[in-house]
Amino acid sequence: MTKVYDCQPTLTDSQVFSFCRDGYLMLEGVVPNEINQKTNEFIEQNGHRPLLEEDWFIEQIFLNSEVVGVIRSLLGANFALPIKLPNHRAKCPLPSQSWHRDGGSRYGCELNHLQVFYYPQDTPAELGPTEVLPGSHFLFSLGSWMGHYEAIRGSVLTSAPAGSIYITAYSIWHRRGVSTATGIRNMLKYIYWRTTPPEHDWIKEPDFNHRPPANFTMPSVQQQHRNWYDAAEMYYWLCGSKEKLEAMVGDKEWPPGYPVPHWTPENYHNF
Repeated sequence: MTKVYDCQPTLTDSQVFSFCRDGYLMLEGVVPNEINQKTNEFIEQNGHRPLLEEDWFIEQIFLNSEVVGVIRSLLGANFALPIKLPNHRAKCPLPSQSWHRDGGSRYGCELNHLQVFYYPQDTPAELGPTEVLPGSHFLFSLGSWMGHYEAIRGSVLTSAPAGSIYITAYSIWHRRGVSTATGIRNMLKYIYWRTTPPEHDWIKEPDFNHRPPANFTMPSVQQQHRNWYDAAEMYYWLCGSKEKLEAMVGDKEWPPGYPVPHWTPENYHNF
């Protein structure tokens, strides 16, 4: 039976918009060290699947206080708790995995599922942490078209200390990074999902401005400025008011490229 959970949202307008744009959010070291150690020992003795029946694991990982506030902000009230718990266990060293997005991925502005990863141990670059491609949750590509890519400009390696949890849009491009050290890397993966319609009920910022800055600080795999438009579309869908975005197109010169400049033969060279 699917269980649901509710709590207070903890993200602000700016943080929700950043997630919409990037497709992932890292929470470093939010799980206590004793729980990380207990998790690793449990996996070695019993495997990872019985963890779903352990109250201490549910409380400290699935219901971690810093995590659920983020989940509540993005998936709304009474979100569903994970029912599966794969362990992406790697015996290092290993080459990098191929870029992929998980099966059943859908593209567009709707955010109904969150894919979450938990590192119960220190996971430096040498142990091949997951690599994600910010903004790629908006990109459609068949799996057979993605495997030939190697390094992609703007990708992020999620190196992190034990107890770190990172949250992603389900359709984000990702892969296991190359590992050079010898040892075992455990990485537990699970999914939360929405059960209620979206509405703007996270922490509101009166002066929130989602328009893009003059200079981008993160390379984007999308067409110029498209990442900001897609992020805004997802943001307003999460607000339950996507029609507001449509009304804004062409208003106050946002998004870039709208409205089309009015030119004449005399002022043509000014554009």
